[in-house]
Amino acid sequence: MAGLAASGSNPDVELLYDINGLAKDAPHWFDRVMEFVGEYGLLLALVLLVLGCWWSVRRRPGEETASSVAGLVWAPLAAGVAVLVNVPIRGFVERRRPFLDHQGLDVLVAGKTDYSFVSDHATITMAMGVALFVVHRGFGVAGIALALLEGFCRVYMGVHYPTDVVGGFALGTAVALLLSPPAMALLTPVAKAVERSPRAGWLIRARGRAYAGRDALIPGARREAAGAEERDLAA
Repeated sequence: MAGLAASGSNPDVELLYDINGLAKDAPHWFDRVMEFVGEYGLLLALVLLVLGCWWSVRRRPGEETASSVAGLVWAPLAAGVAVLVNVPIRGFVERRRPFLDHQGLDVLVAGKTDYSFVSDHATITMAMGVALFVVHRGFGVAGIALALLEGFCRVYMGVHYPTDVVGGFALGTAVALLLSPPAMALLTPVAKAVERSPRAGWLIRARGRAYAGRDALIPGARREAAGAEERDLAA
């Protein structure tokens, strides 16, 4: 397995050279931008996307807010679980980084000594994008688009084969979807408990939005209801 994609006639290697060749023709400043974006920027963008989705769903009325927020909590957890699953996969496949076996690559990030298959960056971003898609279609499409861009950047930077990226996409998707039911079964009750908390409830639902059951009244309506109860007791 360690010799996977070792032949220069392999389409995987040919596509690697084609994409990485773009880095040779690009201005130096553009390569530096791609280096930052591919190494850190897209990961940060996905975190901000999850936070933006959280800000949006907690302001919607209805009884499903807690489960939606639980799904957003699952997004980074899915990425973490997927990376852990990748540890034995990397050890089994033992594919070396492409620049160690192929000459002439323009490597934008030096010092990569771990195994190449599968890409952690592709795994993390796709796991978060897919988990986000389950909660909110619009934010999810944006998250998956960022994951696809991350995969392109990893090959452009010369640190992964295209199939490393495809493997990461598959792993991240599988973990996010297959482990979602048990994860949601654990996280949703916790989110509902936080929602009922007077101090921490804003983490699940924005102030002034409808709550479930008796608490399904906005603050002003709750005060009016309390006043009506007091008048009934006085009568």
